[in-house]
Parts: sequence; structure tokens; C-alpha cells
Amino acid sequence: MSVKILADSACDLPLSFYEENGVTLFPLKVQLNDTEYEDLVTIEPKDVYDAIREGQVPKTSQVSPLHFEETFMKMAEQNEDGIYVSFSSGLSGTYQTAVMILEQVKEKYPDFKLSIIDSKAASLGYGLIVKAAAANAQSGASKEDIQQDIELRCRHLESLFTVNDLEYLAKGGRVSKASAFLGGLLNIKPLLTVEDGKLVPIEKLRGKKKLLRRILELMKENGTSFENQTVGISHADDEDTALEMQKLILEELKAKEVYITSIGSAIGSHTGPGTIAIFYQKQI
Repeated sequence: MSVKILADSACDLPLSFYEENGVTLFPLKVQLNDTEYEDLVTIEPKDVYDAIREGQVPKTSQVSPLHFEETFMKMAEQNEDGIYVSFSSGLSGTYQTAVMILEQVKEKYPDFKLSIIDSKAASLGYGLIVKAAAANAQSGASKEDIQQDIELRCRHLESLFTVNDLEYLAKGGRVSKASAFLGGLLNIKPLLTVEDGKLVPIEKLRGKKKLLRRILELMKENGTSFENQTVGISHADDEDTALEMQKLILEELKAKEVYITSIGSAIGSHTGPGTIAIFYQKQI
């Protein structure tokens, strides 16, 4: 590839994707039992979900600045051109750190051509953007065309997700503790989205069946050309619900493809097991 694509593990694509498509991986960090792991590389999502069910509270941290520096310096020395598509700056400091390290590297290599794009997305929504970027790079598209496509997909991305227990988001400061308590008490399932890179609640529903139907309704209302797009579903150790949702989307929306992956250890540490997320391109 004339243009190198870089991404971090918050895009929840499998490790094999990076290896098969020549995409550079920056793993986020997960701390569990006083041990630090690299998301996707040295810890599996199932390990995190099992630990959470046992009452443990994993912690996460952004990509190592040293990892950014080593990778950027090597690319600069070899005069490589690249695009790093990052995890939402509204949910992590990874984007800001990458920008800071790039500025430092450019002090030594002022002609280094790396671009950094804030996806303002998370999980497989971010992953679908990275997949498309890698495919465009492999096809020989110009850097300008790849960037324009990335930015267009970022603007049109819609994210809908629900968590099994609001307590996990409350622990990470993503929702209030009062909301988490009431949600658990009443068996209410929250429906959330991502706006400008941050979590935003949409509504609350009772029961999984109503929740899945409501997701479909919202997709029909603001989605576009499902027959020509890949819809993403990521799940936190709940493949059955992901497959159920996949079937509904294929049957009722006639989507071209519905791609399913597991929510990775880093994001899953905050959402907890049972989370289901849907990603698609919306009308603007």
C-alpha cells in the first residue's frame, strides 16, 4: 500500500484483520488483577467479562505514548505516508496524545506526512470506517480520496447501543449513579447513541423484545440505502442477541451485509457483558 492505515484496538476488529490487511495496531491498555494487558493482543474480551461477573472492576488507559513515538519515528525514517484513524476524542485521550507525539516527531522530520483523523466513533462503528479505509488503500486510492471517504463515513455514521446493566457505565462516569440504580431496579433497558464523539441517552425501554424493535424503527427512520451498505453489530459476550438482531436487519431492512464482532476488552471494561451495539450509515 502506498498509504499506510493505522488504527487502535477500540475499533473492535479482530486481530486477524490487522495482520491480513497490513493495518498498524495501537492497543489500548486494560488493568485487571494488578496486571496490565494490551487489548486484543494479550487479553481476550471473555476474560474481562468473566472477571466483571465475578465482581472485579477492570480499568483502562489510552495507547502508550511510547508506542506512538516508536511507530511514527520508524515511518518518518522510512518516508512512509499514512493515516491514523483514532478512537473518539470524546471518549479517550488517545487522539490528543497521538497529535502531541506527531508534533514532536515532526520537529525532527518536518516532511513526515502522517494524517490523524478523529473518528468520533467507537467499537465496530469506528471499525467499519477503518475497514473501508484499508480496502481503499489496498486498491491504490490516493491519500486525499481515502481521507475524504473516511471523513464522509464519520459524518454519516449512526451508533445505537444498549447495555445490560447501567452500573458499568456509571462506574466509568458515563451515566449518573442515580440513573444506573433506577435502571437496574425497574429492569429498564437504556438506548444510547454517540453524538459528536460522546455518549448520549435517547430513551429507555422495558424488555429486550421492545428494545430490538425500537432499534429497527430508528434504523428505518434515519438509515439510508441498506441494500448497499454493511451494517455492524458488536456484542459483549451475547452472540445470541447479535444473531437475532442480524436476522431482523437482513429480513426487514434487506441490508447488503451484517458484520458481527465482539466488543473488545477496553470498551467492554466500561460497558460490561450483555452490551449490544448497532452501526450504520444515516441520512444527513
